[in-house]
Amino acid sequence: MKKIAIINGPNLNLLGKREPEVYGRYKFEEFIFKFKKKINNLAKIFFYQSNHEGEIIDILHNIGFEYHGIIINPGAYTHTSIAIADAIKSISTPVIEVHITNIFSREKIRNKSFITEVCKGSIFGFGLNSYKLGIFSFIKFLE
Repeated sequence: MKKIAIINGPNLNLLGKREPEVYGRYKFEEFIFKFKKKINNLAKIFFYQSNHEGEIIDILHNIGFEYHGIIINPGAYTHTSIAIADAIKSISTPVIEVHITNIFSREKIRNKSFITEVCKGSIFGFGLNSYKLGIFSFIKFLE
């Protein structure tokens, strides 16, 4: 069975509470629980969230040579973290960058991603469905 990890960065633990008009009303755990049930036989999904840059780097290092794919939403670290980009560049597992909103239609500071250039692909602006698109792309790619 294919192993796919989802790594969420800062403030994504507040989904469902934080700016619901922008990020939606669902908690991520509820969303991923329902989705995992639907794809149970296609892939094993591991989920990790941290508000701390070093912890995100550590988990990338820990799983980045044994998983089949990683979906990452680094949150605000997208626009600031060369260290996370370097961690992605240093592992062999392919990574897809995901964002709930379209970062290019937001504030100018959010238009730059240090993560995009080191990822296999990027998915922006489809709400929580951005994660589904990323997971399905790995499932299809890994067939």
